[in-house]
Amino acid sequence: MNGLTYRPCRVTDTPGLAQLFHRAVHEGAGQHYSAAQRSAWSPEPPFSPDWHRRLIEAQTIVAEKDGALLGFMTLDIATGWLDFAYVIPEVMGQGVSDTLYAMIEGRARAVGLRDLETEASLLGERFFRRHGWRVVTRKQVTRDDITLPAAVMRKALARSRFAAA
Repeated sequence: MNGLTYRPCRVTDTPGLAQLFHRAVHEGAGQHYSAAQRSAWSPEPPFSPDWHRRLIEAQTIVAEKDGALLGFMTLDIATGWLDFAYVIPEVMGQGVSDTLYAMIEGRARAVGLRDLETEASLLGERFFRRHGWRVVTRKQVTRDDITLPAAVMRKALARSRFAAA
């Protein structure tokens, strides 16, 4: 996809990323979750201070084209927790997520993380499996009395033979 820019998240991105997240849940995950499940997952775009903090405190990489936000991923460098991985429905399957993920994994490797972990949706699970992740356990997340299936997933990062012991 030509003309894409990948960059660190800016404070001014967080409202747009809230909208992107909400659209990704409601439109992108439509084949995997019912309308009730998607509404429980994201009843409205998350404009809270907690949302803003989670994006700014993490290593958040944003994909954009011509100023329009197309996707983002976040990684907590201290723990190896990949918290968010979302793209707008129009770019699903076009490599945006793959590039975001490559950048996130590269950062994890650069700081010496040995493992990455996430809680993946049904749609996300397919994506992470393609990138070498494995399911550790399955769980049910309950929000507003609605159950959403999820998978706790992990990826061991192979250490380079050139890495310091």
